[in-house]
Amino acid sequence: MIKRGAELREKEINEAGGINGMKLALVFEDDAGKDAEASLVAERIASNLQILAVVGHFNSSCSLAGKPIYKRAGIVELSPGSTNVTVCEGSDWTFRNLYRDDFQGKFIARYIDEILTEVRSVAVFFDNDDYGRGLRNAFAAEAERIGLDLVASEAYDRDNTDFKAQLTSIKSKNPDAIFVSGLYSEAGLIIKQARETGITAQFFGADGVDSPDFLIIAGASAEGAHLTTPFTFGAAGENALQMATNFEELHGVAPDTWAALTYDAVGMIAEALEKTYNPEASIAENRKAIRDHLASLDTPEEGYTGVTGLTYFDRNGDTVNKPAYVKIVKDGEFVAADQQLLELE
Repeated sequence: MIKRGAELREKEINEAGGINGMKLALVFEDDAGKDAEASLVAERIASNLQILAVVGHFNSSCSLAGKPIYKRAGIVELSPGSTNVTVCEGSDWTFRNLYRDDFQGKFIARYIDEILTEVRSVAVFFDNDDYGRGLRNAFAAEAERIGLDLVASEAYDRDNTDFKAQLTSIKSKNPDAIFVSGLYSEAGLIIKQARETGITAQFFGADGVDSPDFLIIAGASAEGAHLTTPFTFGAAGENALQMATNFEELHGVAPDTWAALTYDAVGMIAEALEKTYNPEASIAENRKAIRDHLASLDTPEEGYTGVTGLTYFDRNGDTVNKPAYVKIVKDGEFVAADQQLLELE
């Protein structure tokens, strides 16, 4: 979905005449969702003097692995998917166009407390990586503050396929809900195995679960599950709906959240190039000009308006005031929840 979202924006830009008369060209790399591979990818990208900026990475651990490499080389990484709190800290070259996990974790706890009022006890099942742990910590802190009863906290390792032992432990605590702090591939197996184990608790996932593949992996077990997302077409404006139409015409499938966020991230880099690129300047100067342009988007008035809304940055490169939404699985599909929680104190 990330690749497809980028390809759509590239196609639209080039069909409209490119950037100041020059064609936009994309280079795709795969970090396999692993920090060691992400470091290799980052070194390869940073040393390629034809590449002016990076849209990525998706996984927080991968953005964190690439961060010092991109900083040393002086090239922007703009992530459309990494939400760990520390992703942007400590580097002037790292940005993201979605919320952080301290906001997301707090949001999930508040949504459960205020909207899913029948839920009073929660178990957390978390991926033992930067994303899973950070989100678990933020959720647990807010749950304690507002009086949700956190009855269990179980870890799992990425790429596991058998979760029965942890689920048996969670089942003994009889929680009203289970919050899965991880990615869609494991979450799909977790909810499927939980139902096979006889667990009837409500399931709540974070944005790492937001993938059509979750529905395929989990099958009928996903019905009724809730998850947070930084964007949903169900609450979007006309530009987003047109993007969705164009995406489906190009790729033959509907776009997801990550396609939309990547579409906007490529658009932001393209805008920076349009406003700053100097063919007479060095690669280092042009890379820095992109960074300086993004850093200048620091107020609502200066921000970039894309299909996922208004994006502007604080001094760390974190986006400001972008909301979270909730989806539910209904009849085997993701739909926007009837009740949203669009403001936090």
